[in-house]
Amino acid sequence: MPATAYDVIVIGGGPGGYVAAIRAAQLGMKTAVVEREHLGGICLNWGCIPTKALLRTSEVYHLMQHASEFGLKAEKIGYDIEAIVKRSRGVANRLSGGIGMLLKKNKVDVIDGAAKLAKGSAAPNVVVAGKTYSAKHVILATGARARTVPAAGLEPDGDKIWTYREAMVPKEMPKSLLVIGSGAIGIEFASFYKTMGADVTVVEMMDRVLPVEDEEISKLAAKSFKQQGMKLMTGAQVEKLDKGPNTVEVHVKDAKGKVQVVEVEKVILAIGIVGNVENLGLEALGAKIDRGHIVNDGFGRTNVKGLYAIGDVAGPPWLAHKASHEGVVCVEKIAGMDVHAFETSNIPGCTYCHPQVASVGLTEAKAKEAGYDIKVGRFPFVGNGKAIALGDDQGLVKTIFDKKTGELLGAHMIGAEVTEMIQGYVVARQLETTEEDLMHTVFPHPTLSEMMHESVLDAYDKVIHM
Repeated sequence: MPATAYDVIVIGGGPGGYVAAIRAAQLGMKTAVVEREHLGGICLNWGCIPTKALLRTSEVYHLMQHASEFGLKAEKIGYDIEAIVKRSRGVANRLSGGIGMLLKKNKVDVIDGAAKLAKGSAAPNVVVAGKTYSAKHVILATGARARTVPAAGLEPDGDKIWTYREAMVPKEMPKSLLVIGSGAIGIEFASFYKTMGADVTVVEMMDRVLPVEDEEISKLAAKSFKQQGMKLMTGAQVEKLDKGPNTVEVHVKDAKGKVQVVEVEKVILAIGIVGNVENLGLEALGAKIDRGHIVNDGFGRTNVKGLYAIGDVAGPPWLAHKASHEGVVCVEKIAGMDVHAFETSNIPGCTYCHPQVASVGLTEAKAKEAGYDIKVGRFPFVGNGKAIALGDDQGLVKTIFDKKTGELLGAHMIGAEVTEMIQGYVVARQLETTEEDLMHTVFPHPTLSEMMHESVLDAYDKVIHM
């Protein structure tokens, strides 16, 4: 017989798992979280949070280098890479410890160790370190890990070939590096290292960087990256890596089929992620897995009775905020609440490079593919007083509307602080506001958010400041 019985056991203590566990406890369910490594998961420990600490350092360093533009004097500007990494790790550790306090506050039990599933009565039993736990509901929130391609030699070695983990804790600043993949992870690391002085090359298989973003935004990002001195190789693919004593020769086939050899000190792999579905006992239970991710419905339910999957292990978009809200929907459905099935159309995406990129909803191309007759509005940062005052006047806010209904189909931004601004459009989409609602909304002055208003006005030929 199981040693301990719960209403809900969550496997994985990341943003999906710990949020689901807290919500379950709030709803009166006896809850436990099983975590094999660190509470907070990849996001808090090796992803979202520590990378933002690094990027903040690079932002401050960039501003120091341009101090004279603000009437300031700064001489002999430099940095201590050990101190930079120490600060980043300190930020991560502080938040990870806070998760433990939140779980304790909500009376959620934390079980340390790796979990395996076995057949149970209501739901699969959970076995940790030889001890069996039962639950009415088991939620898998085991996350994902970096994708590698051993056949092409793209296997991380912790020395010259890095994943995000090694890239976050460099012992010394490399003089040159090549990033494979130009999604959010790859571009953020490329941006950090380039700002800190490294010679950076980015290789992207698709025909443009940040390929999931609106094409116009992607082109503006590429232009900015090139102006910073970043080398971009799009429509290209890494054929092989030759490691030498101090460098790596990267053989890259470009868009024309010609192979170029790029010599760098380090290579960062950012070619996607795969779900952590191994060694859980899913095969024996008959759980359906598709392309490395557990299949679920809009409420987190898998095809196995009493078993649920949320977050990265359940598929894209691989975002912490997606995992958290998916976990809440899953738990509230378990509790019998009247909740809508989870869907991804209103999930914002943010890339914290310089300049920042943020978006929600359909791109212009996707809106046209879906058959919409659209109206598009744009407003450049150069027309905004606050952006000029900040000394950061390069960027664009773009909005896409259904011409027939006035529905906001999508919003796309590049420029200073757009990762903070995008939430305004997310709320607008969630509340199903129309262009008229947005045009009659008062935006404070002087703010960057005024550009959001002007972009809407521009879509309907009412723009004021352009």
